[in-house]
Amino acid sequence: MAIDVKIPAVGESITTGTIAQWHQSNGAQVKEGDPLLTLETDKVSNELEAEASGVLQILAEEGAEVEIGSVVATIDPAGASAQPPQEEKAEPDPEPMKPAAETDSGKDTVPVSPTVREFAKEKGVDLTKVEGTGRKGFITKADVESALSLAKADLGSKELTVFQKPEITPAETSEETRFTRQKMSPLRRKIATHLVNAQHTAAILTTFNECDMSAVMAMRKRLQDAFTAKHDVKLGFMSFFVKAVVDALKTVPSVNARIDGDDMIFNHYFDIGVAVGTKRGLIVPVLRDCDAKSFAQIEKDIRVYAEKARDGKIEFSDLQGGVFTISNGGVYGSMLSTPILNPPQSGILGMHNIQQRPIAVDGEVVIRPMMYLALSYDHRIVDGKEAVTFLNRVKDCIENPARLLVEA
Repeated sequence: MAIDVKIPAVGESITTGTIAQWHQSNGAQVKEGDPLLTLETDKVSNELEAEASGVLQILAEEGAEVEIGSVVATIDPAGASAQPPQEEKAEPDPEPMKPAAETDSGKDTVPVSPTVREFAKEKGVDLTKVEGTGRKGFITKADVESALSLAKADLGSKELTVFQKPEITPAETSEETRFTRQKMSPLRRKIATHLVNAQHTAAILTTFNECDMSAVMAMRKRLQDAFTAKHDVKLGFMSFFVKAVVDALKTVPSVNARIDGDDMIFNHYFDIGVAVGTKRGLIVPVLRDCDAKSFAQIEKDIRVYAEKARDGKIEFSDLQGGVFTISNGGVYGSMLSTPILNPPQSGILGMHNIQQRPIAVDGEVVIRPMMYLALSYDHRIVDGKEAVTFLNRVKDCIENPARLLVEA
């Protein structure tokens, strides 16, 4: 009996994905564990592997948008047993594919996914000059970035040919040189749909405050060397904010809730999503059980996710189950913003850059490192008073970080 190859469930609110690439041809003999396809969503790309050995029958074309749970192929185990034993022995193990020159006819192509091909095109990198380190010789985004770095470091080398030569097209001699029309990628379309749906399905309101970062910065500076030596990870600002958010969620339980039809579901756990910027866009991996974790463990988890995001190894399970999100636009220089909710969550905290500003303290004007905070929340379930209380609690914990240690 044929085994169905189904698109697995992904993060909340993600209902479809795009088949970026089939790694096997229709009718191919596959073995258990062989990569079948690369699936892209608005957050991550992931490889699906064969669950059994047999003959592959592809039902959905490459580039097709498919629903979660839909059957995109079948594997017939009977096809495996029908193959003569001597044929299997005679067939050599597949060797890693070598990058082949891309021709105008399109018959010989570089082994690379559409996403990486588009990235290389944007950077002007000739993929025929890039050596793939992925499975079966596939070129990854890291390979392109590595080739780009080597090219920039050695622009004087005559042997260096990684950059593509610009091609003059008829369009460049017409009026269309004043603009470029480009079709939105499936990934960009999904991000756009996700953001619009968030705006349409929730009553989003944002409240603001500011906090004095002096105490956190002083504590961080005082403990940094000992903390790093003991835990092999630096003490960052994010662990303070994660702990402050957990404290605020305990103080205002309605922010740790969500709407499901006519019901309100109150969460009794504290899985906090931390937005991480990648070249593919913003993703939100989830830190589990933050109420039970130390500052060091939170920082280590953040580092692991950052490395996985950089290497394109974020998994679907890493993005599931968050109850609240923290987004740090300050790393890009943002002074103030109104973050958009990550459905079905009811709250998201926006951090911003730290600036030296004059403020009044005990009747005197002093210069302090200040950060604006923004809390966007679903007004259907969180009242204004509760939102302000929540944000004030976060502010108090950051300005008095000792509270986080003694839970005062």
